[in-house]
Amino acid sequence: MQTLLDTLAGIVGPAHVLSQGDLSAWEQDWRQRGHGKAFAVVRPASTLEVAGVVKACAAFCAAHPESGLSIVPQGGNTGLVVGSTPDDSGRQIVLSLQRMGAVRQIDAANLTVTVEAGCVLQTLQQSVLDAGYLFPLSLAAEGSCTIGGNLGSNAGGTQVLRFGNARELCLGLEVVTAQGEVWHGLSGLRKDNTGYDLRDLFIGAEGTLGVITAATLKLYPLPAAQLTAWAAVPSMQAAVDLLGLAHRHLGAGLTGFEVMGQFALSLVGSHFKQLRVPLFQDWPFCVLLENADHESEAHARAQFEGLLEAAMEQGCVSDAVIAESLGQAQTLWQVRESIPLAQAAEGLNIKHDISLPVSAIPAFVKATDALLARAVPGVRLVNFGHLGDGNLHYNVQAPLGLDAAAFLRDFEPEVNRLVFDSVVAFSGSISAEHGVGSLKVDHLTHYKSPVALAMMRSIKQALDPHNLMNPGRVVKV
Repeated sequence: MQTLLDTLAGIVGPAHVLSQGDLSAWEQDWRQRGHGKAFAVVRPASTLEVAGVVKACAAFCAAHPESGLSIVPQGGNTGLVVGSTPDDSGRQIVLSLQRMGAVRQIDAANLTVTVEAGCVLQTLQQSVLDAGYLFPLSLAAEGSCTIGGNLGSNAGGTQVLRFGNARELCLGLEVVTAQGEVWHGLSGLRKDNTGYDLRDLFIGAEGTLGVITAATLKLYPLPAAQLTAWAAVPSMQAAVDLLGLAHRHLGAGLTGFEVMGQFALSLVGSHFKQLRVPLFQDWPFCVLLENADHESEAHARAQFEGLLEAAMEQGCVSDAVIAESLGQAQTLWQVRESIPLAQAAEGLNIKHDISLPVSAIPAFVKATDALLARAVPGVRLVNFGHLGDGNLHYNVQAPLGLDAAAFLRDFEPEVNRLVFDSVVAFSGSISAEHGVGSLKVDHLTHYKSPVALAMMRSIKQALDPHNLMNPGRVVKV
């Protein structure tokens, strides 16, 4: 194995092959749900170096099949399903893409940007904003997550309603295959009907088929105005009714529609006392809406006011405020994005990233809340998420006074079963935007079609026959 380390050091430089000392930044996920032991952390600075590393590892595995060596691609390590950290075998190389952060090109006429996989999402957002454009992917971890990870997990976020997931924002990829070859697929084309869409194989594959090293992504013109409103609603059904009204009143200008349960907002108020959380004490849910207008702020405000007036007349909004400044809008979004941090401060919890038909969400919430209340008396439900695209973060917090670690140990399997069974009963998916990783891979055998799983295994075996890339994640072979 030392020979392999020497080979890798020759490819990326000795300073970028780490096998001694504290490697916990790469070995532990940020939620502390998984902690492994890496054989080494390798940090390439270019696509050619990535290809060299993968080719060297593939050759080593071919010569030493008993070694059990494999590669775990890693970006910002902000994932929520333990999909980018090593296992505890000590035989996995963490391939960190964080040195590959360049914005290679902004093509203004084509409305595209080409960027390396290790670029932090917020850095990309600011780079294109400085050039006068919008890259709309936005999520709570944008200050540390990377584009490669966003694509590998097909990240969603707060603007999927208008712009789609990471998959819809990507036109082309550069990928290092499991054999160490480079696929140069950085097309900026919006039409290319020349066979199988290889790009879509790697997006959402969580590094199990190859390593995304760069991407060509869509850009959009900046809106003339962007307004934010916060509304209290009397029920989840009222929130769904408000969404329908928003579609009719705002059309394509509706770029965000987030729902937040009362308990979720109370955690923000408790753990982030500097934040003012509006209108939540007296109503079971609040909704955060965003309207991006390409005409003027006056037009956007008139649209918002007309929407909220109609919603109040129909009884689906109890009270509402429209942000009067960019600062107020940012504060409202900060409240929404602080919910995961507030929940973490409250203690370990059981996370569910689920998607459902929007029309089924009220009935799902009512039924599943009741199931969990019977199974775990006193359980606290942190329900929030992207209602506009049917994605809920339906999380389960331990009852007051119950040790959180003991709660996870004693109740997590049963809670997951109840929630996932209910999701499937309402025609939903057990993973909306967080991916599968290692936390959900065993659940797929129960909740995904056997035909679909067989096809997924066939793809994995065809592209990575030696199971070198991130084994045990997404699909087991």
